[in-house]
Amino acid sequence: MQSRSPLQERIPQRKRYRENLDRFIPNRSAMNFDYADYVLTDGRKGKENTDKVCSPWRVAYRKRLAEALNMNRSRILAFKNKPTTVVDPFPKDFFSSSVHQSKPAKSRRYIPQSSEKTLDAPDIQDNFYLNLLDWGCSNVLAIALDNIVYLWDDSHGSVHPEMAVKKLVTVDDEDGPVTSVSWAPDGRHIAVGLNNSHVQIWDSTSIQKLRTLICSHQSRIDSLAWNENILTTGGMDGKIISNDVRVREHIVQTYRGHRQDVCGLKWSDSGQQLASGGNDNLVFIWDRSMASSNTTQWLHRLQDHTAAVKALAWCPFQGNLLASGGGEGDKCIKFWNTHTGACLNSVDTGSQVCSLLWSIHERELLSSHGFTENQLTLWKYPSMVKMAELTGHTSRVLFMAQSPDGYTVASAAGDETLRFWNVFGTPEVAKKPVSKTKSEPFAHLSRIR
Repeated sequence: MQSRSPLQERIPQRKRYRENLDRFIPNRSAMNFDYADYVLTDGRKGKENTDKVCSPWRVAYRKRLAEALNMNRSRILAFKNKPTTVVDPFPKDFFSSSVHQSKPAKSRRYIPQSSEKTLDAPDIQDNFYLNLLDWGCSNVLAIALDNIVYLWDDSHGSVHPEMAVKKLVTVDDEDGPVTSVSWAPDGRHIAVGLNNSHVQIWDSTSIQKLRTLICSHQSRIDSLAWNENILTTGGMDGKIISNDVRVREHIVQTYRGHRQDVCGLKWSDSGQQLASGGNDNLVFIWDRSMASSNTTQWLHRLQDHTAAVKALAWCPFQGNLLASGGGEGDKCIKFWNTHTGACLNSVDTGSQVCSLLWSIHERELLSSHGFTENQLTLWKYPSMVKMAELTGHTSRVLFMAQSPDGYTVASAAGDETLRFWNVFGTPEVAKKPVSKTKSEPFAHLSRIR
C-alpha cells in the first residue's frame, strides 16, 4: 500500500516572522549630524531671509544647487541608507550620430530557480535504463509508478484538484512493472511498454486497451519512439523493432547493432532518421532509405561515449544535429552531424547525463543529471555557457518531458517527486497544441486483436 497518494501537490511549509512595528530605530551611519545641526539652527533662518531679498533667478539657482548637493533633505533621523544616485556626466545624445547607432540591449529572461509545482510520485522506479515519463500534445502528462500508469491533466486542477489525476491502467504483477510510456503524435493514444516484452496501446479518452503488440524481444521494453503510425521499440536484448500499429502483422523492420539495453530511442522530426543509444556506450544513426527486406543497416556507428547513452535529443532548428549524453563513466554531452557522422563538440558536465531537451523557442539545451547535485542545467547553444542550474531533487533526475507549448518542463527522479519548471520562459498567449499528424492512423485499431 502506498504511503502517499500519487500526483498530489506538495505544499511547502513557510516560516512566519513577526515584525516589530512599534518603534523607530534610526541608522546612525546614514545620518549627517553636521547637516542636522545646520538645519536646526542657522539653515532654516538663513533660507527664510534669503528668499525675501534675493531675486527669483537667484532663488532658482540656490534650489538647483541644493538639489545637486543633496541639501533638500527634510528628515534628520534616517532609517536606512539612501541609495546613491549615479549622475551621467554626458547628455543622452552625446555619442549619438547618424553613423553610430547603438541597438537596444535585449533584456535577459528571468529563470526561476525553484520548481513551480511539486507532486508526489511514490514507487517510481529508480532505474537509469527505463523511460517512465512523457507529455502528449493534448497537454496530458503520463507517468508510470511501478505497475500503474497515471495521467495528469491540470486543465481543471486549479478548481478541482481531484480531477487532474486519472488512472489509465494497472498491470498484473506477472506482466509488470511498466518500463516505458510514450504518447502517439495524435495526443490521444499512448503506448505502454512492459517488463514481459509486450507493448499495450491504449485510448486515453475512453480508457480502453486497443491492442497488445507481442514483439520478438526477449525481455523488457526499455524505450519507445513514434513515427506517425510506426511505433519503434528498444529492448533490453539490444534489438530495435518497428511496428505498424494499423495492421495485424505489425513487425515491419528490425534494427540490429546494439549488444545491450537500448535505453535511448528518438526519431528525427523529418521521420527519416532514427537515433538509438545503449548500455554498450554506442549511438547508432539509422536511415529509413537504407532499409532492405526486414533488416536495416546502420548509417553511422558512433562510439565516442565511454558510458551508457540514454539521453538523446534532435535539434528543432537544425535537422541533422543530434545531442547525446553519457552516463556516470562519461558525463559528456556530445553534438553530432548525422549526415556525416562527425562529432561537432563535446562538453564535460561533471556528472551523469540522464536526459536532454532542446528549447523550441531559443537556441538552448536543458540537461538533467545525477550525482552529486541532481540538478537541471540550462545551456546556451552553441557556446555551451551555463545559463542556470536548477536544484531541488535529492536523487538523480532520470526523466524529463516538455509541455506542448515548449515552455514548461516536468522532471521526475528517484526521490519520488515530479517537479514542474518554467525554464524556457512564460507564454504570452496560451495556444491550443496542434497535432503533427493530419490523418487518423488509429481508426482501425479497435478491430485488431
